[in-house]
Amino acid sequence: MSVADYAARNRVRIGAAVGLLAGAALLAALLDLPVAAIVTVGFVERTLQAATPIALAAVGGLYAEKSGVFNIGLEGFMIFGAANAGAVAWLSGGGSPTQLDLWVGILAAVLLSLAYGAIFAALTIRYEADQIVAGLAVWFVGLGFGPFTAVVLWGNRNSPRLASVADLTVPVLSELPVVGPVLFDTSPLVALAALAVGVSWVVLYRTRYGYWLRAAGENPEALDTAGVSVARVRYGAVIFSAAMAGLAGAVLLAHAGSFTGTGDTMVNGRGWIGIVAYLFGNYNPIGAGAAAVLFGGLDMLQIQFQTAGIEVPNRLVNLFPYAAVVVVLTVWGSTRMPAAVGEPYESEE
Repeated sequence: MSVADYAARNRVRIGAAVGLLAGAALLAALLDLPVAAIVTVGFVERTLQAATPIALAAVGGLYAEKSGVFNIGLEGFMIFGAANAGAVAWLSGGGSPTQLDLWVGILAAVLLSLAYGAIFAALTIRYEADQIVAGLAVWFVGLGFGPFTAVVLWGNRNSPRLASVADLTVPVLSELPVVGPVLFDTSPLVALAALAVGVSWVVLYRTRYGYWLRAAGENPEALDTAGVSVARVRYGAVIFSAAMAGLAGAVLLAHAGSFTGTGDTMVNGRGWIGIVAYLFGNYNPIGAGAAAVLFGGLDMLQIQFQTAGIEVPNRLVNLFPYAAVVVVLTVWGSTRMPAAVGEPYESEE
C-alpha cells in the first residue's frame, strides 16, 4: 500500500485529524494560550521519546493482529521488558550500571520476550486458547512480575537510580536550529523506533512474507491452499509482537533511568494505548507511528503547562492521553479488523 493509497482509503480519518488540529489551534487562539511557550524544541524532543515505546508496541501488536492473532497482552509484555532490562542492567553492572550494561539489559529484555512470546504463541495458536483470556493473563502476570522482581533485587517495588540512555549527537548537524537538537542530538532509541516503523511498513507491504502475513489474517484457507503454513506465519508474527513490546518496555526504562513497580507500574497503560495507536493508524505501521506521536505529545503537556505557567490540575492533564483514546475509539471505531482475527485455524492436511 503506497502513501497515496493509504491517504485515499483514509480520507475521513485524515480529515478528522486535520479538523482536530484546526480546532485545537482555534481554541488556543480564543483562550490566548502561549503556544510558543508550549510548543518548544524541548517539547518535541520529549514527545518523540514518549512516543517511542508506544510506537514499538503498536507495530508489534499490529503484526500479530494482521496475522489473525489479537495480542491484547502488549501491556504485560512491556512490563516484562522494563523489569527484565532493569534487572539485567543492574546485575551486569554489579549495582552500578553503565551505558554498556544498559544496552545489555535492553538486548536481554528482547531475547526473554522472544521466549515469552513463543509460549504465548503456542497457547493461542497450537492449543487454541482464548486470545483475550491469554492476553489478559499476560497482563496480570506482568503486574505481579514487575514489582516482585524489584522487591527481590532492590528490596522495594521501585528500583534505585540505574542508568539513562545517552543521547546520540551528530557533529555539525546537531548545531542546526530546531531540527538539530530534535533529530541529531537525541536518544538513539528514538531513531531505532523510527527505523522499526519504516522497515515494518516495507516488510508488510513490499515483501512476500508481508503478503503471507496479511493473508493469514484475511483468508487463511487460501494461504494454506497455496502451500504456506498459516501456523508458522502466525507464530512469527506473535513472537515478533512480544519482542517489540518487550523492547518498548526496555526503552521506557532506558529513558526513565529506573524501574517503577508501584501502581500499574511505569508502563501505566502504554500497552493499551499502543493497541489504540495501530487502530488509529488503520493497521498501517506509519499511521500507528503518527498516532504514537500524538499520544506522546498529549502525555508531555503536563510539563509544558507548568513551564508556561498555565495552571491546570495535574490529574486533569494526566487524563488527556486517555481522553484522546476515548475520542479515537469513538471516531475511528469503524476500522475494519482482519477477517480471521481471533479465529484458530487448522490445516486440512
